[in-house]
Amino acid sequence: MSSPFDLTGKVALVTGSSRGIGLGIATGLADAGATLVLNGVDPVRLEKTRTSLAGRFGDDRVTARAFDIVDENAVAEAVESVESATGAIDILVNNAGVQHREPLTEVSLDDWRRVIDTDLTGAFVVGRHVARRMLPRRAGKIINICSVQTDLARPTIGPYTAAKGALRNLTRAMTAEWAGKGLQINGIAPGYIHTEMTQNLVDDEDFNSWILGRTPARRWGTVADVVGPTVWLASSASDYVNGQIVFVDGGMTVVV
Repeated sequence: MSSPFDLTGKVALVTGSSRGIGLGIATGLADAGATLVLNGVDPVRLEKTRTSLAGRFGDDRVTARAFDIVDENAVAEAVESVESATGAIDILVNNAGVQHREPLTEVSLDDWRRVIDTDLTGAFVVGRHVARRMLPRRAGKIINICSVQTDLARPTIGPYTAAKGALRNLTRAMTAEWAGKGLQINGIAPGYIHTEMTQNLVDDEDFNSWILGRTPARRWGTVADVVGPTVWLASSASDYVNGQIVFVDGGMTVVV
């Protein structure tokens, strides 16, 4: 019998996948057999990532589309292009996001809107364009990458916290409308993950000590910690899981 986690023959679009967690997720999906469509806004970095992964998995299994996830016309064109050239999108991972650190009394409206647009509206725009094609096929997996800030709050990251909290309820709204038509929509909420983009936080002795003390597992998460749950939610092993947020946080959200 084939494994229920086998993604051979599936096409997976992962937004924000030229580096960091998105790249790790994309690589994990490809390891499970999926054909990848990478995304990012920097075409040079994106092509470098595509070339690297194509060297490992083959040119026929790794393509890339550079587009802004909040530009609806660009999203529509990209989704149509992917489905025409690569095949029907079976898996969408809404991973692209940004952070902004500033007290709420100081943050500009432009910065607030930038974070909300990227971390929330982008998932809505890409999600519904992909869903419009999944729904007639009555099959598809959408995975929204949330955060421990989906449930928690910390000073100076108010826009991000608001966006990730709303992303949880967008996941539920998608489930309410689309689950009866064969789609599974879930979220993953990573804790503090050690990547090149969080290296400065790891290097901050006070912050690092706070993370280690606040997390029951007593360590930072790794990208590999996020990959397994993503593959599960992308696979047939999770076909009756819908509208859930899976926290991958070393226990941070269950303790005080």
